[in-house]
Order: sequence, then structure tokens, then C-alpha cells
Amino acid sequence: MRGVLVSTPARPLRLVALCGALALVASCGAAGSGEEDGGGLPGAPTGVTAAAGSATSVHVMWNATARAEAYEVYRGTRKVKEVPGSEHMVDVTRLRPATVYVFTVRARDADGRIGPPSREVRARTPAAAADDRRAPTRPSAPRGRTAGSRAVQLAWSASTDDRGVVSYDVHQGGTKIHSVGGSRTATVVTGLRPGTSYSFTVRARDAAGNVSPASRAVRLTTPGADDGRDTAPTVFRATGRHEDGAYYVDLSWVPPRVDGEVAEYEIRLDGRRVTSLVFGGSAPRDRATYSFYVGRAAGVTHRVRVRAMLPDGTWGGFSAERTVTTGAGR
Repeated sequence: MRGVLVSTPARPLRLVALCGALALVASCGAAGSGEEDGGGLPGAPTGVTAAAGSATSVHVMWNATARAEAYEVYRGTRKVKEVPGSEHMVDVTRLRPATVYVFTVRARDADGRIGPPSREVRARTPAAAADDRRAPTRPSAPRGRTAGSRAVQLAWSASTDDRGVVSYDVHQGGTKIHSVGGSRTATVVTGLRPGTSYSFTVRARDAAGNVSPASRAVRLTTPGADDGRDTAPTVFRATGRHEDGAYYVDLSWVPPRVDGEVAEYEIRLDGRRVTSLVFGGSAPRDRATYSFYVGRAAGVTHRVRVRAMLPDGTWGGFSAERTVTTGAGR
């Protein structure tokens, strides 16, 4: 799963639940950009779905919307969640068991303007299970196959639970990327990259929120080739600096626009990995910066580039390579 890329926006990582083996649920819609209006506002988010995750939570998901800097999720008329524009799903928690809820989603642009609401979607939370501490069994017989270069089909055998399975959580690498209802045992993952290896697992959840162990991993490699341009950091700059008798390289770049947060980068110097950079807390979304020591000798030319660890657990493409000569311009 595993979330958002240079001049061409990335296709967001999406899951569309299946009715039976391979029939797409109509309410899920197709992954893609939301509708735009003529006034320049973000369009109403499309493909909005809502499914109970437990007796007290509902998972809401939608398609990416053009010009969205953030999304606001409403329960009825009350705003209950806000997420950045790189995210297209959220778990709404602290709900009441055995209750029907209505959700809508609105996109907000960089100027703070709010687009129209999506269509309403409804979800009913199941009844609470008194003193239920037993988790469902792990989903068995997980399987999958590629469906072109940018999608895979996943399926598994149902878990059992003494009170009933409410939902299944699908993980891509170590990241939860979606939930499907407990009556469904198949899904399609779209928005993937060609020529890339992925690992998927599934966990079952009951009404009390007890979660099963993860299924066996399903490992799939999408066909084709990916030149990495859509996942590479852009506007990459590198400049030399002299301070206290030592030379440093100052870097800056715009993070790739992917479906999720990018917090880890690999920096390569002269063709070798020099460091792995992990941003704690809130990772930069508009511009990232980093400085590192390269020695005390003047007149040394270095080549440097950077790449991002994407939310789906794979490395993105490398940025353009820059050269820096220590002491140049002094």
C-alpha cells in the first residue's frame, strides 16, 4: 500500500472490494482523480466508501481529488477527521455500537477553499460483544495474481470467530492500507508500480476490535519496467559549504507526491550509500533539507543524489544527480 510525483501525479494506492471473486462493487468506483469544477475549486471526492471496522469504528476511503491539499471527513454535519492531501482513507473511531452513521468527504485546496461534499455513504457498526477477548483465527490460504502492471488481485479463506468477523485489514509491507467487510474475502489493489515486488498480508478483526495474527505473506511482482521518474524527489539541489575548516554539502529537494507520508531517504555520494535519513514526527511535504560532512580537502568533486522509501515499502526512483566541488567559489 504502501500515498502521491513530479509533473505527473502518481496513481494513488487504492483497494476496491470484490463481490464474489472478481466483480467490482459499484459503490467503490474506480481509482482515479476526483471531479473538477470550472471555478478552480477541488472537485467532490469520488469513490467514497464506508465499512465498519469494529463495533466502535468505521473505515472511510475515497479517490484522490485534483488540487486537494487536505481532506475533511464529516459524520453527518460534524467534521470528525482531517487528513493531508496525500492520504485517501481514515478510521473514524469512538462510535456507538449497532448504529448507522452517514459520512461525506470534502477536499480543501492550498488557499483554504473547500470544495463540494461527496455523495453520502452509510455504515452500520455491529453490536458490541460483551467481554470478548478472543481474536479471530488468522486468514488462511492467501493467494494473489497480478492484473496488469499496476494492479493485483488478492483472495483468502475466511477466518472464524466466536462472535463473528467484522472486517479484514489488508497490509502492504508493514502498513495497513485498507479494510474490507467481514463477508468479503477478495480485493483488488490498484495504483501499483510496474516491475516492483510487493508483499501483502491480511488480518481479521471482530466487533470488539480483537485482531488475528497476520496471514502468510503473498509476494507478487508486477510486470513491466519502471524508470522511477514518477517516484523520484524533484527540484534537487546540492551546494558546498565551508565551516570551521571542514566542507559540507547542503541538500534540498521536493518530496515525491505519493499516496502516504515519505519519512525515509537514502543519500548516495559518488555512487555509494552515505547515509539513511529518517525524519521523526511530521515528515516534510513541501521541501526537505539535509547537510552532511564530506571532509577537509578543497578541490574534491562529489556526485550526489537521493531517493525516497515509499509508503508501500519500496524504494522510489533516484533524483537527478548533482555535482559539488569543495572550495569552489571561495
